[in-house]
Amino acid sequence: MSTATLDQALERFIRQVGHWEAPRWAAILDGTHGTRGDALHALVMWIADAAADAEGEPRRAVPRLPNDPVLVDQLRVVIADLRSANPSEAVLAEAADRLTSLRHMF
Repeated sequence: MSTATLDQALERFIRQVGHWEAPRWAAILDGTHGTRGDALHALVMWIADAAADAEGEPRRAVPRLPNDPVLVDQLRVVIADLRSANPSEAVLAEAADRLTSLRHMF
């Protein structure tokens, strides 16, 4: 597993949802009690935590901004942070798997 696999998963995700407006993000995600935006924010938080862990830094909350379409930008930022942290191959693989799974749920 390399950062290229994570980058590919990110690009596929962005192609699918990058053009979405607020109503699509506010839709309830099937089989959950949350919205699509909630699910993506949870993934953003997981990736941010993984980056902090890889750097040996404390975990910090990623704010949930009121405009859900910016979640895609937050995702890009935390993935860049994760790549910069030089995490293990297992962490990169899990991040790519989680992103791909979420894309399939949408």
